[in-house]
Amino acid sequence: MNQIKTQTNYVLYCVSVLLFCIAPHLSLAASLPDFTRLIEANAPAVVKINTTSKAKGFQLPQAQIPEIFRHLLEPDEYERDLQSMGSGFFISSDGYLITNNHVVEGADEIVVQMTDRREFQAVVVGTDARSDLALLKVEEEGLPYLKMAKPNNLKVGEWVLAIGSPFDLEFSASVGIVSAIGRSIVNRSGEDYVPFIQTDVAINPGNSGGPLFNLDGEVVGVNSQIYTRSGGSIGLSFAIPTSVVSNVIEQLKEKGRVDRGWLGVVIQDVNTELARTFGLKKPGGALISNLVVDGPADRAGLEAGDVITHFNKQRINTSGDLPHAVGATAPGTKVDVIIMREKKRRTIEVEIGTLKANGETSIASADKAPTSNSSNPLGVEVENLDERTRERWNLQGGVRVLSVEEKSPAALAGVGVGDVIAQLGFEKIHDVETFRKILDELPKETLLPIRYFSEGQAVFRTFTLKDP
Repeated sequence: MNQIKTQTNYVLYCVSVLLFCIAPHLSLAASLPDFTRLIEANAPAVVKINTTSKAKGFQLPQAQIPEIFRHLLEPDEYERDLQSMGSGFFISSDGYLITNNHVVEGADEIVVQMTDRREFQAVVVGTDARSDLALLKVEEEGLPYLKMAKPNNLKVGEWVLAIGSPFDLEFSASVGIVSAIGRSIVNRSGEDYVPFIQTDVAINPGNSGGPLFNLDGEVVGVNSQIYTRSGGSIGLSFAIPTSVVSNVIEQLKEKGRVDRGWLGVVIQDVNTELARTFGLKKPGGALISNLVVDGPADRAGLEAGDVITHFNKQRINTSGDLPHAVGATAPGTKVDVIIMREKKRRTIEVEIGTLKANGETSIASADKAPTSNSSNPLGVEVENLDERTRERWNLQGGVRVLSVEEKSPAALAGVGVGDVIAQLGFEKIHDVETFRKILDELPKETLLPIRYFSEGQAVFRTFTLKDP
């Protein structure tokens, strides 16, 4: 009897240990979302997009090909079809749908295929290369469509799901979490107007233009890019957020184009040393390194050396945040811009301009007679700007660097021969005379900002003049 009791206790003990070990896993499994209903409800509104474009090719002239082979080759000039694919989704029952601009760019024919195998010819309503979005239309009614999530409600760590046709594998689903929000990625034109959603969802070629869902089945973004070295997913994918999508699509539907706000500044990040020189408690904001002459910022009184910390009540944490905020602002809107200038906080009202199709780059120029100067505590020899340099880099003033002493304050700040120094401390340099005067008055053993142009690009760094 005692033996049976002992065996029974042993079995109960083993069961208890087993339950103790698997209980956390059972709890975790119970907390994982079930994506089946989400996919069943929303997949019918997702489409596969096939495009065809005409491409011309050329061969060697017939005279350069041995006669015996000529009958095997095509004529000198020929035309062939190029095909590509992507994904998209309907946003209304009357046939409006969204995809990426790069999916349909240059396409002569666009065919939309649904999960029930129906196919439609689509036409382009409008495209926007800056956001990589395109609005298409098919002539059909009563189509399933998706709902957009409210902007700015997404959080890092949320579950998200993508549906698309990666590598031509139609209507595949993949899941992951939001890895980051507000990622700045420069496009092919060197512009940055999309605060991308970064996820670890498996996105591959063919997913472009497809929807990214939250657990409520709402679209939080349009899948657009991946970071890869192999051509396939390595866990870094990027989607255009609904805050951008809704604005762009509304404009494309209304007028076939997208108008963006424009400030007319060249900006850079603020590092720890620059933050100290400009009176900031920690690195942050967008440092204006240059302005477009007579642009919105210039007309409002903003200056090179100002650090923009807030734009229209939105905090600017990094320089990449500013173009996102400005681009989303309607042209003609008057907004308050909070800056730090010479360690003092100021608020300046700016009327936002319109970003042109090819951007705005013009900077003013001025005329000064060239002179020269000997070496100085900064460790540079300089001269006044010549006409060619002013015109080439569109400069208003400054001094050109002829030589830089090794390990001098200028060298440690990155200044090189041929660069143009435009500002020392908080004072602008117009010519050699002002350069000498300002340099003589600068405090020693104090961290100060220096602004210079290198190959036409404005740069802010810091330097310290040493006591003799």
